[in-house]
Amino acid sequence: MKHRLTFKFIVAYVIFGILAFLVVAVFGSRLCRRAAVKTAADELYREVRVIASEQSASYASRHSYDPSFLTRYDSITDCRVLILDTGGQVLFDTDYSPLTGRTLSFNPADSAEYYRIGSFYGAFHGQFLSVFSPITSQLTTYGYATLHQPMQIVNARADAMLAGIYLISAIVFGISLLLLVIIHYIVLKPLRAITDGAQEYALGHLDHRIPVESRDEVGYLAGTLNVMASELKSADETQKKFIANVSHDFRSPLTSIRGYLQAMKDGVIPTESQEKYMNIIIGETDRLTNLTQSMLTLNTLDEARQGLEFSDFDMVRLTENVCATFGAVCEKRGIVFDLIFSEARIPVRADMGRIQQVMMNLIDNAIKFSPDDASIRISVRTVGEKAAVSVKDFGCGIEKEDLARIWTRFYKTDSSRGKDKKGTGLGLSIVKEILTAHGETIDVTSTPGSGTEFIFRLPLAK
Repeated sequence: MKHRLTFKFIVAYVIFGILAFLVVAVFGSRLCRRAAVKTAADELYREVRVIASEQSASYASRHSYDPSFLTRYDSITDCRVLILDTGGQVLFDTDYSPLTGRTLSFNPADSAEYYRIGSFYGAFHGQFLSVFSPITSQLTTYGYATLHQPMQIVNARADAMLAGIYLISAIVFGISLLLLVIIHYIVLKPLRAITDGAQEYALGHLDHRIPVESRDEVGYLAGTLNVMASELKSADETQKKFIANVSHDFRSPLTSIRGYLQAMKDGVIPTESQEKYMNIIIGETDRLTNLTQSMLTLNTLDEARQGLEFSDFDMVRLTENVCATFGAVCEKRGIVFDLIFSEARIPVRADMGRIQQVMMNLIDNAIKFSPDDASIRISVRTVGEKAAVSVKDFGCGIEKEDLARIWTRFYKTDSSRGKDKKGTGLGLSIVKEILTAHGETIDVTSTPGSGTEFIFRLPLAK
């Protein structure tokens, strides 16, 4: 299978060469012979007209042909000249053969054919190319001058022309072979590398890289497959990490619940202390419920981003209501909200339930990572045709290398693990998915030791 495309190119090349040779051998030979005959006939016809003109002058002055000119002509050419009278009798033969005085079955009308190939009415042995021209004087035809060349000479000229065509064909064949080699190295070899790479990816070897770096469509395809392999590997690692995180986050509360229940069953925990541990078990089940609900929320956002229920609502009022739900927690820790609104009422158009969830997650995070007796600044202001919402805490902050990964599902920074014992690591992922579904983004700025600020925007209601 690897060499199948190369084999097809080779077979096509061989077939092309055979067909080209057959075409040249069959049609080229005919065309060359026809061209050689036509060229030789034209040359002979010009010569025979000169002979007829000379003899016409001789008949005008002497009433007879001039053999001296014909003898000289024979000594410098490879042709044979016959002078015929109007009845077909041979008056003169430059070969001094017995043809002189012989009468041929020559038909004057045949001279209109310009040339003919054959034995010239049985006068010669073998094939000759013969041309005619009448000898006239004062509108009277006295005879005919005929010029004859052996066909061997004409065929030799045709063979020379055909040899040139064969040479050109061989050069073209060689150039096409060179092109085939170039195509092999430029196209077929990279395609083979791409095919091998695809097979490696199919076997799960996502670390393999296709070694094609050309800047054309083939190189672009190889680069795309390499990027795809990297993305698949990253997705595979993310999936494994996701499963590990989910397993860990489910196993920890389940282990606690089972341990406390087993201790109660075995009587290790006295009856008067069971209420305390029952509250711990309820807290762990709440944690499992929150984790399950968060995963369902992410799954819903992934599958139905177009299923948002848009409406007009007051972002100021929604912010105040969300802050009020955290009143007991904030009062216990001495945390206060610093609310800043550019206007008393800022109507926006979005999915109110989803945006409320965004605010809940952001404010909950701000409370978790704020020290006691701190403040959290929340602002809503209009910027152009949008409302800009900011949630800023003054807590521990986030390290620079962790900022890009806080949106990853189940990710927790090392500094947050001790403060967010009940968190699922899905809150910020949910926030980003909700805002992405709205066609918006969320920005984060953080300074370790000084706090973190999240900013997002929503379109104003019209």
